[in-house]
Amino acid sequence: MESANERARGCGLVSTPEQRRRSITELVTKHGGLSVEELASRLDVSPSTIRRDLGDLADRNLIERTHGGAVPLTNVGVERAFDRRLVQDLDGKQAIAERAVEEIHEGQVVFFDAGTTTMQVAKEVPDDSSTIIVTNSPLLLPELSRADGTVKLTGGEYRNETKALVGPTTEDYIRNSSFDVAFIGVNGIEPDGSLSAPNESEAKIKQLAVEHATRIVVVTTTEKFGEQSFRRFGSIADIDLLITDGRVPDEYRDLFDETVLVENVSG
Repeated sequence: MESANERARGCGLVSTPEQRRRSITELVTKHGGLSVEELASRLDVSPSTIRRDLGDLADRNLIERTHGGAVPLTNVGVERAFDRRLVQDLDGKQAIAERAVEEIHEGQVVFFDAGTTTMQVAKEVPDDSSTIIVTNSPLLLPELSRADGTVKLTGGEYRNETKALVGPTTEDYIRNSSFDVAFIGVNGIEPDGSLSAPNESEAKIKQLAVEHATRIVVVTTTEKFGEQSFRRFGSIADIDLLITDGRVPDEYRDLFDETVLVENVSG
């Protein structure tokens, strides 16, 4: 069944070329691939417009062109392009962020993991928030620095794939810190509850953040359920709260007991 957003797109409510391309990326990813004709019908534009958009998205490494359509770029151990993840499921990530910032309270020390969902959470931090915020993402600094609190960057080696700082310097910083709350993103949630990331260096940072925080909040869209990434860094049993944009698949619900809360921001 199509979502309200998909029906809106199909009614021609995508108003700008960039919004249309974002919708194409989301649709191709959700459905595992679509033809030019299917995309044209859903977005109420001409096939020639879709072909031009697919060429642009392929050049930006956001989708993969096929004969007559496009498929998503997904593989275990292969990281999706950051720009692609930045626009994918944006409405869901923004809804997750609005709920997530309710976990931040005055005087806390808060860790922000690098990622596109945690970026949306950073954007929602109140300007008058008096906290100490630590992050390994230089990309989050402009958003986090709006608040009245103190913002600290861990330092470390810069990974262009995710715009994150990793390595021994980052690990030492987190290992010698204590956080009241840590916002963690994931690339995969496996059927046994394992949480995973596509790179061992980033998985290590997530693992350390989980170990050194009092309250662990995982922020993720439901598409990550069933995904398997290269390196495991923890499990659902390690966290306190999972905030997502849809119903948790039935086969995963037994993994959440009274000690691990799950909130669906879609209602």
